[in-house]
Parts: sequence; structure tokens; C-alpha cells
Amino acid sequence: MCGFAGFFRSARFAADDSTAILRKQSLAIKHRGPDSDGVWCDDVTGFGVAHRRLSISDLSLAGHQPMVSQCGRYILAFNGEIYNHGELRNRLEQEGQGNTWRGHSDTEALLTCLARWGLDRTLQACVGMFAFALWDRQDRTLTLARDRMGEKPLYWGWQGQTLLFGSELKALRVHPDFQGMIDREALTLLLRYNYIPAPYSIYRGIRKLPAGHYVVIAAGDRDAMPRPFWDYRNVVRAGLETPFTGTDGQAIDELEARLMTSIQGQRVADVPLGAFLSGGIDSSLVVALMQRQASQRVNTYAIGFQDKAFDEAVHARAVADHLDTDHAELYVTEQDALAIVPELPRIYCEPFADSSQIPTFLVSRMARQRVTVALSGDGGDELFGGYTPYQFMPRLWGWLRMVPAPLRQGVAALLAPLPVPQRIEKLLAILGAASREDLYFRVRSHWMNTESVVLGANEPDSLLRNPGEWRFVESFEAWMMSLDVCGYMPDDILVKVDRAAMANSLETRVPLLDHRVVEFAARLPLSMKIRGGQGKWVLRQLLYRYVPQSLVDRPKAGFAVPLGSWLRGPLREWAEDLLQESRLLQEGYFNTKRVRETWREHLSGRADRSSKLWSILMFQAWLADQ
Repeated sequence: MCGFAGFFRSARFAADDSTAILRKQSLAIKHRGPDSDGVWCDDVTGFGVAHRRLSISDLSLAGHQPMVSQCGRYILAFNGEIYNHGELRNRLEQEGQGNTWRGHSDTEALLTCLARWGLDRTLQACVGMFAFALWDRQDRTLTLARDRMGEKPLYWGWQGQTLLFGSELKALRVHPDFQGMIDREALTLLLRYNYIPAPYSIYRGIRKLPAGHYVVIAAGDRDAMPRPFWDYRNVVRAGLETPFTGTDGQAIDELEARLMTSIQGQRVADVPLGAFLSGGIDSSLVVALMQRQASQRVNTYAIGFQDKAFDEAVHARAVADHLDTDHAELYVTEQDALAIVPELPRIYCEPFADSSQIPTFLVSRMARQRVTVALSGDGGDELFGGYTPYQFMPRLWGWLRMVPAPLRQGVAALLAPLPVPQRIEKLLAILGAASREDLYFRVRSHWMNTESVVLGANEPDSLLRNPGEWRFVESFEAWMMSLDVCGYMPDDILVKVDRAAMANSLETRVPLLDHRVVEFAARLPLSMKIRGGQGKWVLRQLLYRYVPQSLVDRPKAGFAVPLGSWLRGPLREWAEDLLQESRLLQEGYFNTKRVRETWREHLSGRADRSSKLWSILMFQAWLADQ
């Protein structure tokens, strides 16, 4: 896991200027790679790239980046891990394309494949998480690519005559051509979802490269468009056309085999490795399979809270004891958690408002004290039906459909102005749903009418707002899961983990998101995911082979913090400063009256507005840090 950044412009910089700019870009993302750094620039063409390295495989100088191909034509800056790089080396050699290897890094294997096989074949052959920038000195083109599931970030976009790209916006901001204009349309999306979905970013003209896409850019080519090399829609279509027809036992066996293969590849590292363990289904399964493969006790990490309503450490400890892992836990105080809040604008390069970012940072910081790589259980909920809406939403829509829409919408309109608890407010919002798609859009929304809150903005289309291309998925449950795999998971969950971990120079790996596991999950019938009103059925059955059911069967709990009470208590002064009427008016981004009314409602205790306020507060704190 590393980071990179660079630029491509038709007007040339002097060599010294280019190097100085690249050094600044590199320094801005030092946390992503504290072990070494490098720059490469071509002043004739106006291209330059900087790289920060967190050494994971091949700790020698043979893994240094940016890396130049042996033929001298290509330069690669790469963030991530190619888990099957040994296999790729073998295939190259078997095809008579032998290579005098300089080292054993996955970067060298990836670069050699790109030079010998070309882009399309290499992307299809790679198993891993990655984002990379490849410069072709002969054709004078830049290729940017991002892994299938979107584990690794990549921003890009034109600022005047300069194309900027990088792993985090921090590295783009220090370039002298960066314009830094806030995209108000993207801000509406932040209020809608508490994150900014791809391809948007908080800055006008800067975009996120979508997962599973690449883009090839020539000098001055402002019309270059990303293209998919792997499309989850096609995966879902293929799963519907050729569903798994085996028995329950065969499905469990196949899943076990694929996860074992995934974990075996992801355990390879030349540095200490461990895993996050919450005691839930997904992380417990990953740890159980890791421990089965390992010759020594696996390092596992959990954090606990003194508030028992939010503490899951006791469950993680029970699983760790059963599996006999080398378990460490940290009980954090309210003060420990609150101390992270002022650091969030530094940790997240654009406003991000999933409050579980706080415990995620804390557990990452603890793990980094002993390991450099940590495996996580992310992805299980989206792929195997774990979130509670997947169970109750179909029933809810069935009930709603029995009441005429005009009647439901009328009741909601009458009650909407009243201050009510957050859950009741959500219920009023869903009463007005016109379709199952609209229902889920409303459930996933925090602010409903974002255009009345963000001044001078029109909310753009997003996956949940305009999901027409997914209507081929007939099952409501499978439809919701598919949209979350493409939206919520890469833009919220994976962003949260990547930034929190990399702020601590910790690499995270996600075995459940191996594309071979993802493709198998798409073929499984819904009954093997949701059964008896409970999600993740097949994952549970596999876990029960390793961990007693009594240790892991309990209601799902998120990685939550008591945000509502914090905003009325220890965070009140911090929040009040960010939400001052004079400040909001001067900055001119928000409808001051709406924001202040929402803040007063929350302080009164009559309603919990914490999920709404957190998006505003995260933007305000981020803005102050710019």
C-alpha cells in the first residue's frame, strides 16, 4: 500500500520546478508511504509523477518506485498489492518471455506484464487491489487504472491546461495550477449520503476514477473518458443467467475453497501481518480461515468502549479465545475518541461523514503498533445480504403498496414540519415513496431536500437517484445489494478504511472482495444469502465449522459511536463554533436558517439530528482546514 501523484501538461516546466512540485506532492501523502519516496519527470512532454512507498513485499531498492520498465518505454507508479504476482511471473516465463528480474516485488511483475502483454490482458490477469499511473514514453500517453472493487483511491481531472492525478486530494492541492473551487453539486451529495459518490469529488473539475475502470489520456485530451475492464453489472447478469445449482453443502464448500485461496494470497507479506476482529460474522470468518492456514497464532485487534451499548470487544475476545489468536484489545475512553474529531479533516482528504470513521481510525492506530498489514471482513454485508434493510424493506414495501400513494404522501406532508425523533422522521420520508427504488433512495438519504440546504446547487444524478440500469435485477433484496456493492461499499466503507488505515501507515486487505469470491456470490441464489429472516446464511454456515454458533449469533451492531449525545455534550462547543450564524452567512454554502433550526432541534433533545448535522460539520471542519 502506497500513494502517488503527478501531473501532465502541454506547457513545460523547467526541470527544477517540476522536481520541486513533485516533492511537495509526495510530502502531502507521506503517511501513505513513510519508508521511501521517488520522483520521475519528463520535461520535454510536461509529465511528472511522485511515489510514496510503504514497503510490504521486496523491502529492497529493487521495489523502488516510480519504476522504469527494462525496455525503458514505460514508467509505473502503483498503489496496492497484486496477490498473484508470483503466478504472473511464471506465466511470463512459460510463454518464452523470460525476464532478468531485478527483485521479487509485485510492482516489477505488474510493470513487466504491462510492457509485454498490454493493458487489457494485464488488468484481466491481475488478482488484487490497485490504482496505478502508467506513462508511455513512446506514445506520450498516461494510463490511469483502478481495481475492480474500488479498494484503492484515484482522483484525476483537468485544472486549466494541467491534468492532475493522485491517491488523495491533498497531493493535488499543492500543485500551483490547482484551482480548488468547491463543487456545490457534490456538496448536495454529501448531505444526501454522508459521503460523495464516484465519479464526483468535492472539487469542481476533479473526479474519482470509478472502480474497475481505466482511462488513457494524451496531451491536451480533455475528452478522454474512463472505460470499464470489469463491470459488476455483467457479473450480476452472468450470475442470474448461470446460477449455482448445487446443494447447500456444496455451496459452503465452494465458498470455503475460494476464501481460502483469497486469504492465502493476501497473507503473503515481508512484514508483520494481522487482522481486525470485531467478533461479528465477517471478521470472525476471515480470522478463522487465517488461523487454519497459519503455523503461528494470528495477531488480532479489537477496540472496546466503556459505554456497554457500543462495546463489542467482549464478543471479539470470546472468538479470539476460541480460535487461540494472539489477541490485543484497547478500551478507549470518550476522551480518546473525541480527540480524533479535530484530526478528521487531515485524515480524510474530502468531507466524509460516516461517524464510524472514529473507531476505525483508533483500531488502525492500535494495530499499526505491532503489524504493517491487517486483513478485514468488509464486503460480507453487501455481497451476502447482511444489512437489516435487506430483510425488512421488501415487507415494508409490500405494506406501503396497500395504501394509495396520494394518501401516504398527504400524511407525510402534514407531519413533516413537526420536530420528531430521527427514526420517525425517516418513517415519514418513506411514506411518500413512489416505487421500491424510491423507497430505498429515501432510506439511504440523510437530508431529503438537499437543494434547499446547499445554496445555488442542483443535486446531480447518482446511482440511487437514477438506478434504471439495474432494473434487470427483479428481486428487491438482490437489487439493493447490487447497488450497495457499486455505491455504498466503495464510496463509504472502503474510503473509511483506506483513509483511517493509511493515516496510520497501515495497509488493509479485504479477502471477501477478491473478484473470484464476488463472482461466486453473484451466482448464489438469494435463499443462500437470506434465510429465515437472517442475512449472510452461507457465511454463517461456513463460520460454524470453526466457531460455535453461540459465540457469533446475535443482532447486527454497527461500528457506532454515541454521536447524538456527544453533540449535545462534549462536542457542543466545537460544533457551535462551526455552525455560527455569522460564519455560515459569510461562507455562503448553506441555508443558514435551515442549518441553525436543525442544530437547535438537536440541542433541545426533542429530535436526534446527528446524522444530518455530521455531514454539515464535517464539511465545515474540512473547509476550515484548507
